[in-house]
Amino acid sequence: MTLVYALVTFFALLIGSPILLGLVRFWGVYTVVQERRCHVYVLFGQVIGIIDEPGFCFLLPRLGWRTFLIGGFGKCHVIDMRLDQEYLRSAPVNSEEGAPMGIGIWYEMYISDPVAYLFKNSDPRGSLSANVSNSTVRCLSNLPLARMLIDRHSMSKTVRDEVTPKSHEWGYKLGSIYIRKVHFRDPEMIRQIESKVVNRLRQVTAAIKQDGVNQVSIITSTAERQAAVEFGKAAAVRPAIVGEAMAEISRDPEISSALFELLETQRIVESGANLTLIQGQGKGNSGDLMAGFLASMPSSEVQAAPAKPPVKR
Repeated sequence: MTLVYALVTFFALLIGSPILLGLVRFWGVYTVVQERRCHVYVLFGQVIGIIDEPGFCFLLPRLGWRTFLIGGFGKCHVIDMRLDQEYLRSAPVNSEEGAPMGIGIWYEMYISDPVAYLFKNSDPRGSLSANVSNSTVRCLSNLPLARMLIDRHSMSKTVRDEVTPKSHEWGYKLGSIYIRKVHFRDPEMIRQIESKVVNRLRQVTAAIKQDGVNQVSIITSTAERQAAVEFGKAAAVRPAIVGEAMAEISRDPEISSALFELLETQRIVESGANLTLIQGQGKGNSGDLMAGFLASMPSSEVQAAPAKPPVKR
């Protein structure tokens, strides 16, 4: 029996506890507020209490006897108070030069007044987005193109100062605003800019190449000029050096004659001409010029030559 009572008690508490706690919360005895949440209690069209402190909270000390009427006749609005962010793409503006530009805006916001957020505007988030977009178009139009492309911090501050007072009336507090992107909206203008950039890059590349060629030409011409000067100096000094050497050689006749003979022989050998060597006629040797020629001729030609007739005595 004890085991049966224990099981019945366990299941009764398991099922009955959530039901009992739900009924207690329905009648408004207590509530649990999550982190960065706000509970707004409305009874018969009037706000009777706001609880924005996270944790376990009893409603009877805060709302009094009206606590027991909230479940049947009132309403509890749970509002998210966390920081939120949004990004608006390509807000259309025109520069001072008339260029159609698009501006991307990133901004943060959070609910600062829960009552104003609930009852002063039916769509506070959409109204804030439209207000930011309109303020961007109104404040940033007709700015110089160079400033629009570079000075984004001051543009962000201008839009924030314009939007913040109005957004606070609707219960929203505007945080940081940052101009994240500025771009051209006309495709034809984008193509023209790309073409100009490409042409400019080609001109710069050609100028760099031409400057390199000019530098190489200057270096080459300088080297050739210096080489020509040195070769000219060498050509001018060569006759003097050769003349001094020849004068030194001419002082000794034997050396001079041997040198010139050697040079003449070298020139004859290098010329590639056919040479005919004739036996010299020394002292005490008998013979004539024809015998020398025959001695220098090949053996085949000597055999073909006719023999001399015998001399009769």
